[in-house]
Amino acid sequence: MNTLLDRRGFLAAVSALALGAPATSLAAAKDAYANSPFRKITDAEWKKRLPQDSYAVLRQEATERPGTSPLNKEKRKGTFVCLGCALPLFKSETKFESGTGWPSFYRALPGAVGTKTDYKIGVARTEYHCAQCLGHQGHVFEDGPRPTGLRYCNNGLALKFIPA
Repeated sequence: MNTLLDRRGFLAAVSALALGAPATSLAAAKDAYANSPFRKITDAEWKKRLPQDSYAVLRQEATERPGTSPLNKEKRKGTFVCLGCALPLFKSETKFESGTGWPSFYRALPGAVGTKTDYKIGVARTEYHCAQCLGHQGHVFEDGPRPTGLRYCNNGLALKFIPA
């Protein structure tokens, strides 16, 4: 799989709105990523920078096994950031227990994620990536709690928690 081409394809598919949550616009995503130092990181460098399991999730769009992330039990106030580049993605106030086995949030921070349609399991799903390094985070579904009704189902291996 050529991840560079996949990442470029992702940029072309970034939506202006991430299912009601503010997201990076197509033009802003292209500009931000074009100027991002993360754009210049090679696949070999990503492999060196990231733990093997996190590399598989962030750069190859793998999924961790449900119930395995210590972040499922994280209850402190703080911010969940992309493990690949430290971009803040979610505030702890938007985390909720979804019962799925993955850290779940009902709102992403403004401009933090971009989305694309994923057909990997034969059904259309909305996949989301970090807007800065394009690291795969997870999928967003319309079965979450109020006020958004969204469930950002995130791989814990793609996140780092920064306490307040």
